[in-house]
Amino acid sequence: MAAMSIVKINVLTVPEEQRETLEKRFASRAGSVEGSDGFEWFELLRPVEGTDTYLVYTRWRDEESFQAWMEGSMKASHQGGEGGGERPRPAASGSTLWSFEVVQQAAPK
Repeated sequence: MAAMSIVKINVLTVPEEQRETLEKRFASRAGSVEGSDGFEWFELLRPVEGTDTYLVYTRWRDEESFQAWMEGSMKASHQGGEGGGERPRPAASGSTLWSFEVVQQAAPK
C-alpha cells in the first residue's frame, strides 16, 4: 500500500471580538504556505454554530514536509517576520494541534 498524506488541524479558540482580526491575518498571508515542499491543501474553517473554535486544516505529503515548514517559513512568520518588529497580540486565546494520517480518500467522479 502506498503512503498517503497526513493532515494537521490547528484548533484555535478565538473570542468573537477577535474573529475579524484572525481572518484578516490569514488573508494577509495568503500564498505563504502554498509554495512549501510537500504542501497539498489549506482551509481556514469559521465556526457557525455556537462555538468559538476555528479549524486550520492543512494537508501534507508526509510528516517531514510539515516539520520543515514548521521550522522554516511558519516559524519566521510567527516571530514577526523580517526586521524584528513587535509581534501583534494573538487573536486566538488557545491552540491545539491534531494530527491524522489519511487512510482512505475519494474524489468526485
